[in-house]
Amino acid sequence: MNNVDERRLRLRNTQPAQDGLVVYWMQRDQRAEDNWALVYAQACALEAGQPLVVVFNLTPTFGDTTLRHYDFMGRGLAQTEQALAAKNIPFVLLQGAPTDTIVDFAATHKVGHVITDFNPLRFTDAWRSTVGEKLAVRLTEVDAHNIVPCWEASPKQEFAAYTFRPKITKALKEWLIDIPAIQKHPFTWTPSTAVNCGTQWDELIVNIQCDREVLPIDWLTPGTVAAKELARYFIEVQLDEYNTRRNNPNEDGVSNLSPYLHFGQLSPQWLAKLVHDTSAQRDGKEAYLEELIVRRELTDNYCFYNQAAYDQVAGAHAWAQKTISESANDVREHVYTRDEFETSCTHEELWNAMQAQLVTTGKLHGWCRMYWAKKILEWSSSTQEAIDTALYLNDKYNLDGTDPNGVVGVMWSIAGVHDRAWTKRPVFGKIRYMNLNGAKRKFDVAAYINRYRPTKTLFND
Repeated sequence: MNNVDERRLRLRNTQPAQDGLVVYWMQRDQRAEDNWALVYAQACALEAGQPLVVVFNLTPTFGDTTLRHYDFMGRGLAQTEQALAAKNIPFVLLQGAPTDTIVDFAATHKVGHVITDFNPLRFTDAWRSTVGEKLAVRLTEVDAHNIVPCWEASPKQEFAAYTFRPKITKALKEWLIDIPAIQKHPFTWTPSTAVNCGTQWDELIVNIQCDREVLPIDWLTPGTVAAKELARYFIEVQLDEYNTRRNNPNEDGVSNLSPYLHFGQLSPQWLAKLVHDTSAQRDGKEAYLEELIVRRELTDNYCFYNQAAYDQVAGAHAWAQKTISESANDVREHVYTRDEFETSCTHEELWNAMQAQLVTTGKLHGWCRMYWAKKILEWSSSTQEAIDTALYLNDKYNLDGTDPNGVVGVMWSIAGVHDRAWTKRPVFGKIRYMNLNGAKRKFDVAAYINRYRPTKTLFND
């Protein structure tokens, strides 16, 4: 009956599954369709003849998450709740520490099996470890975020894309398939005690205790429906020219789908299958699938196998650690504090405009994010301080922050992760260097600055 490949699963404790309610503890993959974890949870519930309930735990602190993130996530979850209700699958919202709330819910409602998502970030993995230890029933983790399950794509941390690409390309022939649809669940849940079903999302977002200074965005509509509409538009209208337009920050040449992928409102596998099967030009398809599959799943590989140090200099390649150490005492022409970076108070107009774009729109073009991070390295007192600053700013303002993609984007730029040694320079050592003249050769810098130039009202005094 179960049509989910068992290689996509990991047991997070040694407890057996028991007779009782089946719960899908939704975390990273916040959608009611194209979701391997939900497919597996329903298969387990059908096999046991039990109701299926989806539980989501809301925490007021999730890295550097702000109102901007909670608003986008909450409005997407409201749609997910409605879609689940149409399948006779209740959605229950819990609030607090998941290491307590999930365990308490399982005990109160006589849960027989808990299924959850995979996420390689250390603090979410620690949640699952602790919940697994406390639960009296089985906790199964499902990688619903990667097309090829992270532990199946490679048994080790890969050095770079060129070592990872052959493995995942070969595996795609087996793993890039359609995801089964969720059916209307035949077993109805009647809770023995009151639960928080039918969430008032607008009220919740208004009252949630979090950093409320970073405001929501209005240029992107949250949720799976909007995500799929945008994906289809991108494939039909923009994919052919993706390879030629994507690296110009002044062009509308990217898909803008990363927030949906980050919050799990859109399935990477659904998207990859759609791109793969389209009749678009080969160059555009290959370039996009390289980013969507190889580069994105490589970031999970890095964080999964380097969990203790993925955001530390100690997590970089040996050659990079060596050159970083050798360059530690190099004289910096400019050194800025975190506050000065955050408020666009550097000497360079281009960098200030990039930071202003990030703060005001929740987005930073991929090429700009590399340049932006490398300048933080150049203008910080140490490499580790630069990593910490870049991750703080990225996770606080970027819609797709607190994600393995952001971690690797910063670590590639600042610590040479998945890169090679280049010509030695002051401060950078052999880390790849980028400068203003290179930016001017790449795109119209003046036009970009004029578009995003920071204003005095960007931050309140």
